Amino acid sequence: MRIAIIGGTGVYDPRILSDIREERVATPYGEVSCKIGRYKGEEVLFLARHGEKHSVPPHLVNYQANIWALKKVGITRIIATAAVGSLNPDLRPGDFVFTDQFIDFTHARPFTFFEGGERGVVHTDFTEPYCPEIRGAMEQRASTLGIRYHNRGTYLCTEGPRYETPAEIKAFARLGADLVGMTNVPEVVLAHEAGICYGLVAMVTNFASGISPTPLTHEEVLEVMAENGEKLKALAMGIIESLPVTRTCHCGDPWEHLLV
Repeated sequence: MRIAIIGGTGVYDPRILSDIREERVATPYGEVSCKIGRYKGEEVLFLARHGEKHSVPPHLVNYQANIWALKKVGITRIIATAAVGSLNPDLRPGDFVFTDQFIDFTHARPFTFFEGGERGVVHTDFTEPYCPEIRGAMEQRASTLGIRYHNRGTYLCTEGPRYETPAEIKAFARLGADLVGMTNVPEVVLAHEAGICYGLVAMVTNFASGISPTPLTHEEVLEVMAENGEKLKALAMGIIESLPVTRTCHCGDPWEHLLV
């Protein structure tokens, strides 16, 4: 089993898979519930980031346990989804964005596996936070499916669970952010530390506060995700088919051996 799908808001179940079974994986950070199924003969793991009924808010997701569990069962690639707001007028609701950079504005989350002790102190390089091989597969499959996409975008992660103020959005745009969301950090950081390739499919569900002409609601986000659900499933499955068995990137170098 080499590939995991982490489903974000609006992506709570693995109906894209067959022969689904539930498994629980013990980690030093707590137990993780996931589902494992098959797609064209290959086992694929599915993990609902917020729980099956969106019961876990973004600031309380156990990111460390989730990534450790994926590492423990042998996952080498993660395809993650996330609903995001747009700060960039070129990135419109309904668009897919394959992010290439992030800015971290979280402030109260455990964000690393390396806190001294037996694992030591490790300063990981983040020049390329998202796996170029996965991003290439995303672009190739999106082009084939005729999906409107953008192959670059900077994701700014806030603590949540509240939405941002118009003043914050204005400041974030000046910093170079294209998208705003509440879940990608520390998920991408921990995956990187674990030596797991990580790619994010960000679905633009709305323009951010102060840009959107109406107040933001969670219902609005779910509606856009539902409208694009079939495209998202087709894209995810196409990415799985496109990825070579052997990794040619450097996402696993040189610190992956420091964890389980």
